[in-house]
Amino acid sequence: MIIISANIRNTRGKGANRRLRAENKFSAIIYGNSKQPISITLDHDSIKHAELKPNFYSKILVIAIDKEEIKVQVQEVQRHPFKPKLIHIDFIRIPDKPLTS
Repeated sequence: MIIISANIRNTRGKGANRRLRAENKFSAIIYGNSKQPISITLDHDSIKHAELKPNFYSKILVIAIDKEEIKVQVQEVQRHPFKPKLIHIDFIRIPDKPLTS
């Protein structure tokens, strides 16, 4: 299982995202499972390294924010049009309990 370290993101907007990219970081969001979305900041190089693993896009990942661990899957990735840079990732929460019908 891949564990990703993240920080809560308090700023929003184009200028804030440009400042993040200047620090070699980028924004992401965790949503779903009937909970409030969480805006986070990720380190670009660590995610580029993690995405080379074959199960990054198909398996459950763990995002560690402070002392909380959230199980997620990659929903959508936005990349720079011609540079090898990530711009944004959407993660969707995995329910703690399996859904019963």
